[in-house]
Amino acid sequence: MDETDREISVSLRRGIGYNSLMDPTTTTTWKHLAPNPKSAYKQLFIKNRRIRARVLFGMYMSEEEPMTPEEIAADYDLPLEAVKEAIAYCQSDPPEIREDFEREERLMEASGMNDPDYKFGGKFKLVPPEEIARILDS
Repeated sequence: MDETDREISVSLRRGIGYNSLMDPTTTTTWKHLAPNPKSAYKQLFIKNRRIRARVLFGMYMSEEEPMTPEEIAADYDLPLEAVKEAIAYCQSDPPEIREDFEREERLMEASGMNDPDYKFGGKFKLVPPEEIARILDS
């Protein structure tokens, strides 16, 4: 982990936002990240792989078992630069990740998956296609 990565990691664990460490006028062009046109998710994926950047970031920031970028790269057979790019993307708090999460929560609510009894044999509600389309479009 280089010095910049270490500073970002320490800052995030202390609750200091990544955006405060960046110049807000900078536009980033990602070398290893791109949208997946075959996915309902709007967030970026590792190019030519079905791996969302947020998944890699979650492994990096895990409270129980955090992994280094090097470990993640080895586990997923990815270039280290791709993993660092995914982490930087997620640390920039892109709105599409929040929007994906909110859309997923609405779908879970509509289908009954948020019901506390769902895990214990609760019923899955069939959600009409027009409702699913409305949730995905909003």
